[in-house]
Amino acid sequence: VPHLRQLVLKCISTWWMGAAAVQAEWRSFTSIFGGTVCQNDWDLNDAHVVCRQMGCGMALDATHFIQFGEGSGPIWLEKLKCTGEEDQIWKCPSHAWGQHYCTRQLDTGVICSGFVRLDGGGGPCSGRVEVNSGGGWTPGPYGNFTLSTAQVICAELGCGKAASFLLNLPLIEASEQVWTEEFQCKGWEPELWFCPRVPCPEGSCQHRGAVQVVCSEYTEVRLMKNGSSQCEGQVEMKTSGGWRTLCASHWNMASANVVCRQLGCGVAISTPKGEYFVEGGDEIWRDRFHCSGSESFLWNCPVSALGVPACAHGNTASVQALQPQTATLPTAQVSKAPAPEPPHPLCTYSRQLRLVDGGSHCAGRVEILQQGSWGSICDDSWDLSDAHVVCRQLGCGVALEATVSAHFGEGSGPIWLDELNCTGEEAHVWQCPSQGWGQHDCRHKEDAGVICSEFLALRLVSEDQECAGWLEVFYNTWGSVCHSPMEAVTLSVICRQLGCGDNGTLNTSVPLREGSIPRWVDGIQCRKMDTSLWQCPSDPWKQRSCSAKEEAYIMCSRNRPKSYAAAFSDKEKLRLRGGDSECSGRVEVWHEGTWGTVCDDSWSLAEAEVVCQQLGCGSALEAPGKAAFGPGNGSIWLDEVQCRGREPSLWACAAAPWGQSDCKHEEDAGVRCSGTSSTSATVPGIFSLPGILCMVLGTLLFLVLIILGIQLLRWRAQRQGGNYLALPPYSLLSEPRGQHAVATSNGYDDVEELPVPEIPSSFGMKENRFFPEEGSGTRCSQTGKWIAISPVVLHYCRGEDGFGHFNYQFSFTTRI
Repeated sequence: VPHLRQLVLKCISTWWMGAAAVQAEWRSFTSIFGGTVCQNDWDLNDAHVVCRQMGCGMALDATHFIQFGEGSGPIWLEKLKCTGEEDQIWKCPSHAWGQHYCTRQLDTGVICSGFVRLDGGGGPCSGRVEVNSGGGWTPGPYGNFTLSTAQVICAELGCGKAASFLLNLPLIEASEQVWTEEFQCKGWEPELWFCPRVPCPEGSCQHRGAVQVVCSEYTEVRLMKNGSSQCEGQVEMKTSGGWRTLCASHWNMASANVVCRQLGCGVAISTPKGEYFVEGGDEIWRDRFHCSGSESFLWNCPVSALGVPACAHGNTASVQALQPQTATLPTAQVSKAPAPEPPHPLCTYSRQLRLVDGGSHCAGRVEILQQGSWGSICDDSWDLSDAHVVCRQLGCGVALEATVSAHFGEGSGPIWLDELNCTGEEAHVWQCPSQGWGQHDCRHKEDAGVICSEFLALRLVSEDQECAGWLEVFYNTWGSVCHSPMEAVTLSVICRQLGCGDNGTLNTSVPLREGSIPRWVDGIQCRKMDTSLWQCPSDPWKQRSCSAKEEAYIMCSRNRPKSYAAAFSDKEKLRLRGGDSECSGRVEVWHEGTWGTVCDDSWSLAEAEVVCQQLGCGSALEAPGKAAFGPGNGSIWLDEVQCRGREPSLWACAAAPWGQSDCKHEEDAGVRCSGTSSTSATVPGIFSLPGILCMVLGTLLFLVLIILGIQLLRWRAQRQGGNYLALPPYSLLSEPRGQHAVATSNGYDDVEELPVPEIPSSFGMKENRFFPEEGSGTRCSQTGKWIAISPVVLHYCRGEDGFGHFNYQFSFTTRI
């Protein structure tokens, strides 16, 4: 019975390397007996019909030979001949139902692209919502878009829960087509495809913007005391696996204040460890949050899980807050004495500390938030004792190095402290003796910084490859990483973090390397929501986590020889994201191991032209700002970029110092290029304006030199009393019939020698012999010779006085 037929994709729905792929064996159900399709004549046209019918986008592959396992029941169809336009697979021409010559080893399958994705967010779990229309990816409309719809999308993609969404993002192009239906999900639907839809009112979708969704492992936070949620108690976070208690390791007042602000609970006054612990709960969550105190949500803080050991029993994070109705913050005053204890404990907690521009929350320039402004510390008397206090206050271990002279770049704003003299035992850096708040004689080129023991860095070590090699992590010192289990999602996170593409593979056939270094960590298991290796759970740090043969050697998708990478390094450090082609999108630059954006302050076609030429994308057509291609994430590396339009790369343009910006990601700059490489713009040719000017000026200079030379020769001839007849230019057309001059002995090594031309008899002269007019001075007694120093032709002869002479008045210029 036709109306009872159903199409089912059996089992697997996976996302891999940031691209949606539904990998499945499909079955056709007719009546109550499920069955499969034989692979004979099975191709992409047939697979397209299946994917469209299931709401899974387009077919990426039509698989054969039971790639997804054997089916059961009858084999219903064989030799399908779909055009690809049918709306149901059983409408395609085929053998009759149940007529086949196949075995179970010939069951077929499909890999579909998926119906929805998040694009341009640096990973599969954040970005602009795009829906597969069957002919490509189309922005989803933001009309009536709700948190429930965002939750369905995140769940479908295996990305946890929706943490936030942003409406009415500008479209990449004004003419860009938007999905013509609004989704009205309730939140319980398994996929976006199953959500109710309504057409946009009077086609209004085409005039609206897009929507961005950010998914997260963490979605809610609460403080639990005696089984109820209030403004003091044990810190718990909701994940896809339920409510989890946070470990007190590295939990500090800055993180506690973020929780209090998020819950509307005023400010934190203490963080007692384990005070509200209740026996019998789940395993304590090990993820560490490294907040500066200014974040709006706890999950906006940097997170680390790599190498974190299991939490000690009962060591749970807690917060005690001062309610808003009783929280009054007195005005802080600048002191000329050593930084004093504040008159109220809340003043201490209103100050915040952070490290910036070091590529990690545990390394960088030291900055303090005081009186609403972030400012730096001067490096006068700055040493390891001061740095120890900073590292301990931030939960970053101990100080490895106290840097000076703006090692991490110059800051901006106030210089809050100078001449610090810590003992190393203080709880906060502002408790150390100093000259007082704002009292200094420094400039920002003296900004202080630190490198703490929990500073982490990542690299691939190879002599000749840029994006392949032994994976090493810096944890007090450089050491290797073990490859067990290191699945595809972990390799993807590593390669993306290094700017080496979206996926990678393990190479287990390379010979063991010589030498002995720590093998720091094993058991790394990244999740799809993780954007860096530091967020991935693993076994604890250990000097010998595995044997030498288990060290990880990784080859990323953008691997290339180092010589190639050196030649194209500037190009590889620049990319466009969120556009509709590789030559349009949000401008992102690679700096200090991470990708960041460019602010649109001063952004114009001149800057866009440099970007387009650097990427080999032709000329700039447009320089959109205000996050026209969607807001990025991470650092905003460049601001106030000012190019002339002909610089070889964006780094050659004037700009504010790296990382110094007063912008938000809603001001990210973008470009739209013509999409065709133009060599004339980067390598000026002979017909470019500079080339033409050079040719004209050079020609004029050469002519001036020739005229001056001729005048000099004539002046010398007049001094010798020579008065010769001028040789007519057309005499050069005569056949040469004389001796050749040998001019090398006279210093004309590069001259061209011409034979003596025949002079027409109408000039009253005999062949190859010239006689000056009477009274003209020296008479030539021998056959003359012509010497050409192009474009000048000189006549040379030996006079009756026995000396050689140039007959300058016979000389002339020629265009030959």
